[in-house]
Amino acid sequence: MRARTIAEPPGHLLHNLILFGRMLRSLGLPVQPAVVQDFLRAIRWVGIGQKEDFYYAARSLFVVRKEDLPIFDLAFERFWSNQWSAEPRLPSDRRGPAHHNPSGDLSSGTEVSTLLRELADTAEHRDDDPISTHQTFTYSPAEVLRQKDFGELSVDELQELKRLVAGLTWNLGQRRSRRWRPGNLRLIDFRRTFRESLRSEGEVLRLARRRHKMRPRPLIVLADISGSMERYTGMLLYFVVVLARSLDQPIETFLFSTQLTRISRQLRSRDIERVLREISRKVPDWSGGTRIGQALKTFNYEWARRVLRRRAVVLLISDGWDRGDIGLLRREMARLQRSCYRLIWLNPLLGSAKYEPLTRGIQAALPYVDDFLPVHNLASLEQLAGLLERLDDVRPIRRQQRPEFDRQSI
Repeated sequence: MRARTIAEPPGHLLHNLILFGRMLRSLGLPVQPAVVQDFLRAIRWVGIGQKEDFYYAARSLFVVRKEDLPIFDLAFERFWSNQWSAEPRLPSDRRGPAHHNPSGDLSSGTEVSTLLRELADTAEHRDDDPISTHQTFTYSPAEVLRQKDFGELSVDELQELKRLVAGLTWNLGQRRSRRWRPGNLRLIDFRRTFRESLRSEGEVLRLARRRHKMRPRPLIVLADISGSMERYTGMLLYFVVVLARSLDQPIETFLFSTQLTRISRQLRSRDIERVLREISRKVPDWSGGTRIGQALKTFNYEWARRVLRRRAVVLLISDGWDRGDIGLLRREMARLQRSCYRLIWLNPLLGSAKYEPLTRGIQAALPYVDDFLPVHNLASLEQLAGLLERLDDVRPIRRQQRPEFDRQSI
């Protein structure tokens, strides 16, 4: 059955959805702007005619912890109940809402909508209801800037956004090493147990325990600086520099257009602007053509054994406009995916609602990508930070893809 597509939410509904996300965040739910964006996209598919569908779509995106379910249910009923019916019911009532507005106008003639219109004018919420958060909801310049595309920034906005990017918290997590250390887990350390028993004439008085040591997880960044990425190159390079300075674990960075250039040594400087100037002088093919496959082949054959070890995470930043050999790109993407712990493709074009991954390069690469994410504004960087922080110690369940030519040759 084909999924149905609903028209874009009207402006007042969009405003109410944003306020609802802020309300949940003020109540302690970890709601990020990117999650609200995902919910807006979901509304296009589930619609607003059925309260139950609307509820479960919201719950699946906003609730990530079981203990937050009661808070979400109460907040949902208090915020949205009058939008469907004068008699609030929990979505578990399978009879469906008493009625719905077929026009999709969720704001007309309701007490909640009147309150929300006052919120938009006064930016204050003074309701005496127990669920009231007594917070001030405003569209601050930082909120607007968080959603603005990197390619549309003015000079002043660019400087302010750099300050916000520098304030982001990055935590890549740790990996479990093969070495052991004393611990309180169930694993018995027999060697240390027997060694300690010598103090009591060979009698074992205590079972020593052990656990794996945790080590920083390496990060590899491969960034496209070709002509098609020119609108985003400056801001994304700034992001890479900030990322390298913020993480405690090792990070290796490479830039590519028609050839691959390693810039890890330049990133060690504390002066960000100086780093950017040195990078621009070092890279010979700035804003040139795009040969992703050739760049990945250079990395896989000349650098992978030196830097791609200990279950590293690879960030590949590119719009996918490849002018080289597509077969080569497919083979090298497969090789790279088999060599790393997680392969994340960041595409600035993915932030556009009209974007579809139809280019030859993207089509060839996607089967070998673990995560395909946008990187076009501050909200997308926050989404990336959340993903990197949630990386588990266990390799993700994924099919180790092999290119077509490998299967034919076996």
